[in-house]
Amino acid sequence: MSGPSSSPRPEYAPRPGVTWQTELVRVEQLVDDDAPDPRPNRKTRRAMQRAARRTK
Repeated sequence: MSGPSSSPRPEYAPRPGVTWQTELVRVEQLVDDDAPDPRPNRKTRRAMQRAARRTK
């Protein structure tokens, strides 16, 4: 029976990009200048309510 090797094998690293499927997705959206401001998300609304309660 042989024991563990004194020189372990190095980790195998595949070629870059082989393990990932990359795809560029454009998320930019054009907004008209006269469009109303979007409603803040829930986290922002809760933070604004918390700040308003502190200043009373």
